[in-house]
Amino acid sequence: MAKARIDAAAGAAAVQTARADFEGASRDIRATAVRYLLQALADGAEGNSVEVRVPPFGAVQCIEGPGHTRGTPPNVVEMDARTWIELATGHLSWADGRASARISASGQRADLSGHVPVRL
Repeated sequence: MAKARIDAAAGAAAVQTARADFEGASRDIRATAVRYLLQALADGAEGNSVEVRVPPFGAVQCIEGPGHTRGTPPNVVEMDARTWIELATGHLSWADGRASARISASGQRADLSGHVPVRL
């Protein structure tokens, strides 16, 4: 069974609301925004060599290259929801997120700089 996709209109509205007032947005709005942006990343960077995690809302595998099937993947990028929304929408650069330790990345392929901001 295929995973349900977030409708573009609903996703874009959630992203806009979460960007405008992250703290004031409901948990559901923040979750939808995160998942929609992860969906867009996976659509634009198909593959399974890097796992991008935004706990507690979601994770996707993306970027072409050697994949993994069991256990912890060798290439992992992890960040909180606010950081992901800022990164995915172009309000935070990959370099600044890494330099400020807002983004954790491990593995040779764990670099999203060529994939953010995501295309909506």
